[in-house]
Amino acid sequence: MTRVDVFEDIFLVFLGLGALVGIIVITYTLYNAYKYRDDGTRDPDENLPTLGELPTGGSGGKKLFLSFILSAIIVISLVLWTYGMLLYVEDGPEEPGEDAIEVDVEGFAFGWSFYYENGVESSNEMVVPADTPIWIETTATDVWHAFGVSELRVKSDAIPGETDVTWFIAEDEGEYLIECFELCGPGHSGMEGTLTVKSEAEYEQWLEDQLTVTIDLEDAEGEPITDPDALEGSLVHGEDTVETFTEDDFEDGELRITVDEGDTYTLIVESPDGAFETIEMDVDIVSGPDETLTLEEPGDDDENDDEDNENDGGDD
Repeated sequence: MTRVDVFEDIFLVFLGLGALVGIIVITYTLYNAYKYRDDGTRDPDENLPTLGELPTGGSGGKKLFLSFILSAIIVISLVLWTYGMLLYVEDGPEEPGEDAIEVDVEGFAFGWSFYYENGVESSNEMVVPADTPIWIETTATDVWHAFGVSELRVKSDAIPGETDVTWFIAEDEGEYLIECFELCGPGHSGMEGTLTVKSEAEYEQWLEDQLTVTIDLEDAEGEPITDPDALEGSLVHGEDTVETFTEDDFEDGELRITVDEGDTYTLIVESPDGAFETIEMDVDIVSGPDETLTLEEPGDDDENDDEDNENDGGDD
C-alpha cells in the first residue's frame, strides 16, 4: 500500500460516510417537517416540543439516546481506523532492507541534491525504480526547506542540523514535480526538481551510467590518440589500485572507466615508450561526467616556457 492509497482511502471513507449521514439526516428532517407540519387540524400531543423546553425525543428519550450511542460508535471507529492508517504512513511498509532504496536529500537555496548509497550524486533530479519503497533522509544546508511531491502525497521537512526520515512508493513510471513547501527566500517559487521513476532495469542502467566515465585522449594539437600501444594506466582509490588499464582499454582515443562506488579516484596515464608525459589527475565519478585528457610529449612544457620567456623579453 502506498501513501497515495492511504490518503485516498481515508478521503473516500469520510466522503462516503459523510454523504450517507447527510442523506439520512436531511431525509429524516424533511420527513419530520412534513409529518409534523401545522395544518390546524392536529390534536394536542404531549410528545410535541414546547417552546423553551429541551425536547425529550419521545418515548422517554430512547431515540435521542440511541442516536447518541450510534454517533459515538461511528466517530470513535473512524478515529481509531484513521489513527492506524496514519501510523502506517509514519512507520512505512517496512524498514529499509534489500528491496528498499535509501536516498539522502539535501536542500539549499534554491535547489536539491540527492546522494545514493553507492556514492552516486544528482542535482535537482531524483531517479528511483517503480514499485519499490524509497526511504529518504532530508536535511538542509542554509535555511528551512520542505521537500515534497504532491502527486505521491509525500512531504518532509529539510532543516539545517537535523534529519527527517520518510518514505514513498511510486507505482507508475514517469516524471513528478518536486517542490519546496517552506517559504525560504526570493527563489522559493522556483525551487523545483524532477522525480524520475524508471523500471527496475532502467534504474540499474542509470546507476551504472552515473558510475561510468568516458575520457577522450588527445595530443597537444587536439588530435585523438589512436595508438593504444602507446598508453597504459591505473585507477587508484585512496591507497588501493582498483583497476589497471592495458593497451586493450585504449581504443579509438577513449578510456572508459566504470566503478562500483561513486567517489574521487586518481587516474594515472603513462606512456611505456616515453612518447607522452605521465599524467596523474583526480576524477570525481559520482554523476557520469565525461572529460577530455590532453597528453603532451616530453619537452612541450619547456618549449612553451621558453616561448613565454622570449615573449616577455621582447616586451621590455
